Amino acid sequence: MNALIEARNLHKVYKTDGVETPALRGANLTVKAGEFTAIAGPSGSGKSTLLHLLGGLDRPTEGEVWLDGERLDDKNAVERARLRLWKVGFVFQAYNLIPVLTALENAAFVLELRGRPSAERRERALAALAELELDGYAERRPNQLSGGQQQRVAVARALAAEPAVIFADEPTANLDSKTGLALIEYMKRLNREKGVTFVFSTHDPRLLEHVRRVVHLEDGRIAGEEVRG
Repeated sequence: MNALIEARNLHKVYKTDGVETPALRGANLTVKAGEFTAIAGPSGSGKSTLLHLLGGLDRPTEGEVWLDGERLDDKNAVERARLRLWKVGFVFQAYNLIPVLTALENAAFVLELRGRPSAERRERALAALAELELDGYAERRPNQLSGGQQQRVAVARALAAEPAVIFADEPTANLDSKTGLALIEYMKRLNREKGVTFVFSTHDPRLLEHVRRVVHLEDGRIAGEEVRG
C-alpha cells in the first residue's frame, strides 16, 4: 500500500483575545491507502483538529501535511478547497446536509460542484444511496429522515464523489447503539469491498472495536498506536 497521507511535525495554536491555546504539539502520522483507522483520545486531545488539518479544512501553525502526493499546508484557502473537492470526502458529527435539498440532491452535491452532467450525478448518487440502503428515501429532505438516515446520506455524499479518502469526525456520536453499529458495518464493507480509505476521529468504543488501527492522541501529541489484524 502507498502512503496516502503524511503529517510531519504538526503544531496548531489557536489564538483568542491574545491568549494562545496549543491544540497539537508536533504530531507525526502516515496513513496508507485502504486503511480503516481511528484517531482516538479524550475531548480536548486535538483529534478533531488533526483530522481537519489532514483534510485541508485548516492549516497548521507549523509543520507539513501531504495528501496523495500534494502538499496542503502551503496552499491558500481556494487551492485547498479545490483539492478537497476532488480528493477528500468529509462526514461530520452534525451531518452538514443542505436542508432544502433532497437526499438524492445532497448525495449529488459534490458532483454538481465538479460540473458533472446531471445524468451522471443522478446515477452515481442513486448508486451511493443504494449502497447504504437509502434508495427508497431519495426524495426526502433531511427533516424527513432520522438521525441515522441523515448520517448515511452524508456518507453517500462522500462516497458518490469517489474521493481518495473519507474523513469522519465523530460519525457515531449522535446515533443510538443499533444505528451506530449499522453505520460502522456499512463503512467497514465499503472499505473492504471498494477499498475506500477511512480516517475517523472518535472516542466511541463501538467504533474503536472495529477499526484496524487506532492512533492515540493525548494533549496534542501522538502517544502510541495499536494495529490489529
